[in-house]
Amino acid sequence: MIDHRKLGRELGIFHSDPRSGAGLPIWLPAGAAARHAVEEYLRELERRNGYQHVYSPPLGRRELFELSGHLGYFADDMFPPMRVSDDDELMLRPALCPHHSLVYLARGRSYRELPLRIAELGGMYRSERSGVLGGLSRVRAIQLNDAHIFCALSDVGAEVAAVLRLVDVAHAALGVRVSGLRLALRGPGEKYVGSDASWELAESLLRAALADRSYVEVPGEAAFYGPKIDIQVEDAAGREWTLSTVQLDFDKPARFDLSYVDDRGSRGRPVMVHRSLVGSMERLFGYLIEAHEGAFPAWYAPLQLRVLPVSAESSGAAAAFGAAALDAGLRADVVAESGSLGARIREAAGLRVPYVAVIGEREAAAGEVALRVRGGRELPPMPVAEALRLIGGVVGARSHELVP
Repeated sequence: MIDHRKLGRELGIFHSDPRSGAGLPIWLPAGAAARHAVEEYLRELERRNGYQHVYSPPLGRRELFELSGHLGYFADDMFPPMRVSDDDELMLRPALCPHHSLVYLARGRSYRELPLRIAELGGMYRSERSGVLGGLSRVRAIQLNDAHIFCALSDVGAEVAAVLRLVDVAHAALGVRVSGLRLALRGPGEKYVGSDASWELAESLLRAALADRSYVEVPGEAAFYGPKIDIQVEDAAGREWTLSTVQLDFDKPARFDLSYVDDRGSRGRPVMVHRSLVGSMERLFGYLIEAHEGAFPAWYAPLQLRVLPVSAESSGAAAAFGAAALDAGLRADVVAESGSLGARIREAAGLRVPYVAVIGEREAAAGEVALRVRGGRELPPMPVAEALRLIGGVVGARSHELVP
């Protein structure tokens, strides 16, 4: 069975070390390269869809999390405070929404600015029990693709529907296969905030936004502040995980006293929509490693092209082609004649490199390269510029096919 923990180590995606701590994975160069490509894509996708990006610190004063309700309803999942002085304690944040509420409060707001979409790929921390930690799927240090939409009540349905469509786009580009959608509702008990009327309204708005999508309702799985749509995936072992989410929140705007001036000059209260297109980078890549068996689409493969000179006589041409590939924006390297050509080809195949360029004396003399595509297909020798156009076109189009 495919296991992202084993494959992730073999491919140099991430590393776990007890000296760092359980649930605190270290991203190695290959994993960092793949993750960087995905992060760039997500930021650009969000930018084109009206999101503004911010940076905020991964910790805050205790008072911030008292105000947000996290200390009252989520304290068991938070790390203990760090005392800075007798009257000042800092805490690692378990979510980004408190800081994004402060972004909203940075100045007065008008209805003309709404919906205001604030996005960040930021760090947060959960005090998970050691027994539930595993690889990248469940960790303590989380880098979340997060955003919060502040909008008028009348715009909630359209905003949630737009988020769901954007989730579809991101999933298609990454190769995510959804196993199901869940509408997480309030259950019995006292772990929820807000009135019955606000919960009923929020739940009805999410049901309407789901429209004709198939989903199941799951009572008792809502966040403490509101219902949510969870988009599920299955790992190789058949276990289901929440990857993407959309949540409605009437509570934070009230707690932080968020407001805007409406078209009549009166004070209005925005609704907060929490959303993540692909969840955390950790859980996302735990899933992607297994879903693709390490053979990522070329656009976010850690190494997109490996260049192999057949002999010393073609090493100069190989180095020049490798440099041209780097200049073209590709992630490429050159492995000189340190062993047999067959062994070097097998090594590249083991690393799931999408393209291998073999350059012998004949190709060097003709200004050509012989491309081998992941999976074993060999393409006829082609000019250097044509090979770069082929690979660059596949990467630029974020295609899952390696040959157009």
